[in-house]
Amino acid sequence: MHRLGDLARRVPGWLAAEPLLVILLLAGAALQVAAPRPWHTLPALVDWQTVLTLAGLMMLTHAIQMSGALDALAHRLLQHVATERALACLLVLFAAVLATVLTNDVALFVVIPLARSLHKLNPLPLKRLVIVIALAVNAGSVLTPLGNPQNLFLWQSSGVSFGTFTWTLAPLALVLCALLAGLTTLLFGSRRLDLSGDHAGHALDRPVLAVTVCAFIVFVVLADLHRAGWALMAVVLGYGLWRPKVVTGVDGLLLAIFMLMFIVLRAAAALPAVHTLLGYWHLAVPSHLYWAGALLSQAISNVPATIVLVEFSHNWPVLAYAVSVGGFGVAIGSLANLIAVRLSGERGVWGLFHLIAVPFFVVAAAIGAALLRWLGYWG
Repeated sequence: MHRLGDLARRVPGWLAAEPLLVILLLAGAALQVAAPRPWHTLPALVDWQTVLTLAGLMMLTHAIQMSGALDALAHRLLQHVATERALACLLVLFAAVLATVLTNDVALFVVIPLARSLHKLNPLPLKRLVIVIALAVNAGSVLTPLGNPQNLFLWQSSGVSFGTFTWTLAPLALVLCALLAGLTTLLFGSRRLDLSGDHAGHALDRPVLAVTVCAFIVFVVLADLHRAGWALMAVVLGYGLWRPKVVTGVDGLLLAIFMLMFIVLRAAAALPAVHTLLGYWHLAVPSHLYWAGALLSQAISNVPATIVLVEFSHNWPVLAYAVSVGGFGVAIGSLANLIAVRLSGERGVWGLFHLIAVPFFVVAAAIGAALLRWLGYWG
């Protein structure tokens, strides 16, 4: 009884720390009251191929983090940085590259703590640095199906190959990264830095790194062949016996939230009122789909926007471009933005974030539309 009472006291605080989970649970309950579905049919609303792929990638990226390779690489890259601008550009590049293969969230958990530790060695404009890093992981993650959850979902639901998906998104990713490079150059000065105190040693677990790199490649190939379930089973069994923390250390709550998103948003999208409302948008027209995806992302974030709109259009290239640029702008546009601000630990960062990110969204959205016209996807 004492344990149950202790658990009951902890639950409110735990729920308060996870507002998205609370919103999804309340929305799901409301939908069951307004338009009840048999409970046994709810799991069918989940795109399990996407969830299984995400679970496996989370385990493998956690293994790479545990190996110490990312910390060692980051500190080695910083040995020859001389100016504030050079440091910012290097961290932006590092974040963007990491996000192409380790997802935008994982990249943030590596780069922002690194930026904070460097700030302790030499005072830096940390707020601006966090903001451009957040923009960088969103820009870099556009390139591949592994970069973010919405890409992963579109890759699996569209049925196209890994190479086709990457080739289609490459123009947007390259232009966004170039735009961000210019912005970073303008935001940071040429003040000289002294990072000579950064002598921290970083142990590298070479066996874990070598095995994980190979496993990563095999996993992506199997996921591309729509065999994510078998690939995940191999990862769980292999690491569960060899390095159990790789499996137990994965954020299971994030997976639960992602599954709830599918259930709630697909159930909502099936409502007649929602069908009628979205019908007014004429989503079969590529330009309408693009602006709907970009703007809806500003209201409910780009992952939920993707899950909703894919029910009304199979034009995955236009939708992928739309939700990619939709990740910029207001902070809720991408969960990575919220994570970045939270990890920064800085007060007053919200106003500056929107001062920089909203104009970036406007320019990025215009560029995305122009690229779609040029590439012939506009119709």
